[in-house]
Amino acid sequence: MKLSVITLATLTLLSTTTFAETKPNVPTKEASQIFKAAGFKKTKYGWEGNCDIGEITTYKDLNGDGLKDAVISDSSTMCYGRTGVGYYIIAQQKTGNWKLIFENMGIPTFLKTKGKDGWSDIKNGGPGFCFAVYRWDGQKYDVNRYEYEGKACSLE
Repeated sequence: MKLSVITLATLTLLSTTTFAETKPNVPTKEASQIFKAAGFKKTKYGWEGNCDIGEITTYKDLNGDGLKDAVISDSSTMCYGRTGVGYYIIAQQKTGNWKLIFENMGIPTFLKTKGKDGWSDIKNGGPGFCFAVYRWDGQKYDVNRYEYEGKACSLE
């Protein structure tokens, strides 16, 4: 059973083209700062978060401000349940420092709709049929709506 859950999460992750990219070429110094901003610790196995070893899956300007941003993915059915994955969004600041701006369990899909400061809305996918869509308000990502296949839905 555990194998099928991981396989489902992996297949879903790979089919989400906005998240599954070829491994980005992140300079070692930047990678270290990104992982540290997300609370990961360097171990002999790699950068370890609260659940497992993290991987930078996206490294590019996500909101059009001219600064790099990063998405770290982490996988563990113990931490993330049936979805099996979680993610962290880290934004480079004008000072050059990196800051964790959002973390969640699920599979992020960056949508065309946007919140404040050019940040895309994020559909938080995984198993199921009605997913939360988070919107940036200038300070944090909060649930804006629920949708399935681009149409409004309700958790009731």
